[in-house]
Amino acid sequence: LSSIKFALDTNYAMAVVAIGFAAILDTLDGRVARLVRGASKVGKELDSLTDVISFGVAPGFIMYFWTLNTIGKFGWMFVLIYTVCCALRLARFNLTVIEENETWKINFFEGVPSPAAAGLVLSPLILNLSGLIQFENYAVLSSVTILTTSVLMVSKIPTYSLKRILIPRHLAIFLLLGIGIYVSLLIFYTFETLFFSAIIYIILIPISYFHYKYKSKTSLIATNEEETEDIL
Repeated sequence: LSSIKFALDTNYAMAVVAIGFAAILDTLDGRVARLVRGASKVGKELDSLTDVISFGVAPGFIMYFWTLNTIGKFGWMFVLIYTVCCALRLARFNLTVIEENETWKINFFEGVPSPAAAGLVLSPLILNLSGLIQFENYAVLSSVTILTTSVLMVSKIPTYSLKRILIPRHLAIFLLLGIGIYVSLLIFYTFETLFFSAIIYIILIPISYFHYKYKSKTSLIATNEEETEDIL
């Protein structure tokens, strides 16, 4: 909600930063709840409700105030489509059940998750704030971006669940070093770092798709072998 207020004041840099803080909190809230033994069904529902506002409503408003309002009713229609797709994606996520023999699927999302979608939708604005490249017509770029992201959210394309990546203990020092470097880049080159992070995530989408297909195939082969052994 604060990001919407910043956008109304045309302070788009702080609007993007506010969404970034929301994404960080969304990453930590589940871990904190489990740590203090405060996890509950209410918390699960509340998490999705807040995600609709933080990663559905707020980014849509920011992009509308920034450039989509210049194309009139179509700009507002794109915002509505994105927000509805975000709500549908979160509703589907709440109903997703993973079978016991398919625990590997916990490492993948079905469609682009809402925090990542918010980053992709805001990427034209982030690019503008970074000063790396300047476009004459950001409205067209933003329209294509928001519609593409909307489709990716409600699609069944498997994407990596970055929240659940397990790092071997002997590599923990390199993970901490990487986090330190990334945070330093965010502090000194905020929007440049965010833009390249969005590019990297886009590259990971086809990689996650083929990785999912490979895991699915190997899991099916293993299941068939177990059934054959039971028969014999």
